[in-house]
Amino acid sequence: MPPDTPAPSSSSVAYASRRGRGVLLASVLGSGMAFLDGTAVNVALPAIGRELGAGLAGLQWAVDAYLLTLGAWVLTGGALGDAWGQRRVFIVGLLAFAGMSVLCGLAPGVWTLAVFRAAQGVGAALLVPASLALLRTSFPEADRQRAVSAWAGLSGVTTAVGPLLGGWLVDAASWRFVFLLNVPVGALAVWVALRHVPNDKPTGDARRLDIPGSVTAALGLGGVIYALIEGPAHGWNVPAILAAVGGAVLLIAFVFVEARQRNPMLPLYLFRSQTFSGANLTTLAVYFALGGAIFLVVLALQQQLGYSALAAGGSLLPITLLMLVLSPLVGRLAGRIGARPMMTVGPVLAGVGLALLTRMRQGGGYVETVLPGVIVLGLGLAVTVGPLTAVVLGAVEDRYAGIASGVNNAVARIAGLLAVALLPMLGGLSGNTGEDFLEGTRRALWVSAGLCFVGALVALLTIPREAGRARKQGPTPSHVSRERQRHGASPREQHA
Repeated sequence: MPPDTPAPSSSSVAYASRRGRGVLLASVLGSGMAFLDGTAVNVALPAIGRELGAGLAGLQWAVDAYLLTLGAWVLTGGALGDAWGQRRVFIVGLLAFAGMSVLCGLAPGVWTLAVFRAAQGVGAALLVPASLALLRTSFPEADRQRAVSAWAGLSGVTTAVGPLLGGWLVDAASWRFVFLLNVPVGALAVWVALRHVPNDKPTGDARRLDIPGSVTAALGLGGVIYALIEGPAHGWNVPAILAAVGGAVLLIAFVFVEARQRNPMLPLYLFRSQTFSGANLTTLAVYFALGGAIFLVVLALQQQLGYSALAAGGSLLPITLLMLVLSPLVGRLAGRIGARPMMTVGPVLAGVGLALLTRMRQGGGYVETVLPGVIVLGLGLAVTVGPLTAVVLGAVEDRYAGIASGVNNAVARIAGLLAVALLPMLGGLSGNTGEDFLEGTRRALWVSAGLCFVGALVALLTIPREAGRARKQGPTPSHVSRERQRHGASPREQHA
């Protein structure tokens, strides 16, 4: 089929077919581009700081500006995919993300970079939930577990390979190529999507954008994050205190806004499902731990242990290999025994891995002090990510696949956003990168390990035994569908 030929409308693409592989490739390229960008930027932070004259607070903003808009708008992106078609929103997101990546690569200063990163996050908010929802709308139910597991493994690989690739680009050329790399990757993803992804029809009536919800979420998160970054760095002055209080008030207002909206970006009734709520709480704990820990570990390896950017990125390579090898096996195992055992054991392993990374010290060898933690962390992520993603999608009906994906992605990104702002403070890092940085990183890693254990406990108590198991018979109502039957129609349906 020529590249410009519209893909036929179909929602039943065989996973093992050539077209099925094309759908999976498009999904992985799209989400992987966003994930790779995030992890590669972490490795480039010391080089960005040196060239642009940025301290720890400036580097935190270079990360959190992106996560802020991604977290605030990813729910709207998920809803737009449901309303306008996942394929269309996915392609628009790819183009926006790649375009903003060019501006990031040309940024003359750290605050300009932060602004462009915020705009880049809006593009990611469109393509990330759509990339996963494509699997739900393209593959039949019998193939979805395999597709989601393959997506999790391959996307995890792009996440983990980001530090290695980013380190090589920083050492060989410049940190700016970390962003410019997104242009050819985005172009390839658009081409594959146009060629292979079904041109799905919207699953419901066109929804109006939830402007009040998006604005209150973005401003509320922005105020809290500003306070968490600027307060420890420059003192808890009047602006920091006002930002903290104002942000908290707006986040409370966001909940009330969503409860009254006819078309909310965050349908609160989804959380009536214990399965959906539990999976997202596990996501919050694990991704908070992971996002903050990786941010600090990569900085510590370069600034305190003397690693080059390439060596710091390469130190995380075992995570890539473990996720590549184990994720498909974990997906098949979860289909037989259910997701709850995997979502319990996986976070525990991740927590142990983070605890082992506290053994990092100046003069210590990589094999003795870093590698054991990286291996155990990789095992934990390989066991956790695929089953967790499948449970989130399986807890809702097909027509809410985009919203469910958006909610889970928002939780994951907001967890990372809060971690990058909060963990340095919890570790006792006061906005500098001096001699106490390594000790502060160790304290933060212990906090992260504890949160992983909390995530495991939440999964054990909230995820039912049958969640994630492959069904041998016809489809049954989802957990949310059963909850809505018990509690009544959703606000959206009452207004329909």
